[in-house]
Amino acid sequence: MTVPITVVIADDHPLMRKALGDLLGSERDFTVLAQCQNGDEALTAVRTHTPDILVLDLRMPKKDGISVLKEMKQEALQTRVVLLAAAVESDEVLEASRLGVRGVVLKEMAPRLLVQCLRKVHAGDLWLERHSAAMALETLLRREAGAREISKLLTPREIEIARMAALGQRSKAIGDRMFISEGTVKTHLHNIYEKLHLQNRAELVLYCKEKGIV
Repeated sequence: MTVPITVVIADDHPLMRKALGDLLGSERDFTVLAQCQNGDEALTAVRTHTPDILVLDLRMPKKDGISVLKEMKQEALQTRVVLLAAAVESDEVLEASRLGVRGVVLKEMAPRLLVQCLRKVHAGDLWLERHSAAMALETLLRREAGAREISKLLTPREIEIARMAALGQRSKAIGDRMFISEGTVKTHLHNIYEKLHLQNRAELVLYCKEKGIV
């Protein structure tokens, strides 16, 4: 007798949870152990049941999918995760991949593809919805190219300051993090603007986004 693939479902929409539960319940090789409506419940269910796979909604209240993945990694939980999303950004795919997610499925995809994905992930394979994978790869390549370009123009310290400034941190906060004075940060920013031929912080934000370093 084949041992069933055990699954925990985490999605904040009741209709989606029921649909997923009914879908997997109709397959002979799956057993649904729990259905959860938020990230906290998902973590509790994974710790309690140690399922083979967690089907995890990307956007949920209390803890979103990425937060759940971070805690699972910190606790070294062995359950494999398939991320479920209505839409997904390339940054999220990259972050989820770094955190060990084994599959990414869009909710608009045919139900049979989710079942196929879960079987492949259980067998040890990876499953990335094609469009998401292509977007993630494009972002990764753009970041690598941008990092190479900017490293020829700025010092490592200037790159770090430029990134923090582009993320909205003020000069004093940057100085506190880097153990330098606010005045020194402003001097670095002035040099950065000159080297990159920029006028102000707004242009720096656009430059860093274009190069994919934020």
